[in-house]
Amino acid sequence: MSTTAPAKGMPPEPSAPQEPTSGLDRYFRISERGSTVAREVRGGFATFFAMAYIIVLNPIILGSAKDMYGHQLDGGQLVTATVLTAAFSTLLMGVIGNVPIALAAGLGVNTVVALQLAPRMSWPDAMGMVVLAGIVVMLLVATGLRERVMNAVPVGLRKGIAIGIGLFIMLIGLVDSGFVSRIPDAAHTTVPLQLGGDGHLTGWPVLVFILGTLLTLALIIRKVPGAILISIVVMTIVAMVINAVATVPSWGLTTPEWPGNPVASPDFGLVGEVSLFGGFAKVGYLTGVLFVFTVLLSCFFDAMGTILGVGDEAKLIDKDGNFPGINRVLLVDGLAVASGGATSSSATTCFVESTAGVGEGARTGLASVVTGGLFSVALFLTPLATMVPSQAATPALLAVGFLILAGSIKDIDWSDYTIAVPAFLAMVMMPFTYSITNGIGIGFITFSVLRLAAGRGREVPVAMYIVSAVFVFYYAMPALGLT
Repeated sequence: MSTTAPAKGMPPEPSAPQEPTSGLDRYFRISERGSTVAREVRGGFATFFAMAYIIVLNPIILGSAKDMYGHQLDGGQLVTATVLTAAFSTLLMGVIGNVPIALAAGLGVNTVVALQLAPRMSWPDAMGMVVLAGIVVMLLVATGLRERVMNAVPVGLRKGIAIGIGLFIMLIGLVDSGFVSRIPDAAHTTVPLQLGGDGHLTGWPVLVFILGTLLTLALIIRKVPGAILISIVVMTIVAMVINAVATVPSWGLTTPEWPGNPVASPDFGLVGEVSLFGGFAKVGYLTGVLFVFTVLLSCFFDAMGTILGVGDEAKLIDKDGNFPGINRVLLVDGLAVASGGATSSSATTCFVESTAGVGEGARTGLASVVTGGLFSVALFLTPLATMVPSQAATPALLAVGFLILAGSIKDIDWSDYTIAVPAFLAMVMMPFTYSITNGIGIGFITFSVLRLAAGRGREVPVAMYIVSAVFVFYYAMPALGLT
């Protein structure tokens, strides 16, 4: 057994495998993986506090959008749906997958649902497409195609898509906080955005956002566990004090006021509000398929990267680079996507913040059971979550966007223009066109065309050509009079 202490920020080295001491130990293979019950419990708590910010952020992102009929989802019901799905999926991952990976509503895919699907259909229609995406994921796992499909998209382009989603998330945070605002068309300017509401930074809410961003980044740099959640809590308290002593015209969606009763029964009003195929009647078959594909892709590669990354850090990947039992993990991930749609909380996926638990020594699904249990307790604390103003929560979007970019940009081969250009276009077109679908489509088409132009067409998988052709047809539909 090594007696060398791990470097700061690195997960503890697993102990030498021991004989199981109990049924719990035997089921989760705790001793076999060189862990202890105490480490697993500690890891479960660390993961929960590292990702609990999603309880606040997901309702803000989904609750700020309207469907084609002008309907908005209730904030309290969204908190319940978000927490319920996170608890269910994480518990399932612990019991079935037996890995220290927690799941919750995915940042990025929820913007797809809120800003691309919902405005073209009703909320139940949009959530139905999320359910369909989850079903497709499970079918891909059952047929062994999930890993094959993943391999069809080159790593560089995958990273470009991930970065694009990160930049898109950052733009959402800047706009929702009031740090950036849209210039009205009446201004007759080609500049679409401006600083603050009138070209200047004014008002207490913007100050809360700026201080929250600096605090979040400072805590992340200091490697403080639960940095994002700590920042949200601190800045919510600051916002409450400001709201109590100063006159603030508007905080936006949520006013930071202490609720009369912080404990309340969960509101399950959104659970089951799903129309599986209603969206196709609104947008047409091809557009509907592309929407489902976009949700699928947003979840697909993010989850695969997280699973392999956390598995590697937890020493769960064998010497041949294989992840034993990965199909069970992928199956739970597919179920999580579908369950997110079924509860109207958007697609649920694996969270990279699970590495916080691994850093505390977690190696098994018992840590996920602990995290899922904590989410279950949070079901009864909805009023606390719905008092958080967007200015206190949106700094997390900037932080998450930066972390996505920092973790992905180095893996793009910038010397190979046939991959660098498509990756670049995918990442910039998402925020510039305010559409994740456009970023993916333009990236795929450009990759196929440039590889053909370079005489490397045989290096492009057939699946990529097919998907690129579908996107070309999609963009040509208005000119063909098909929309």
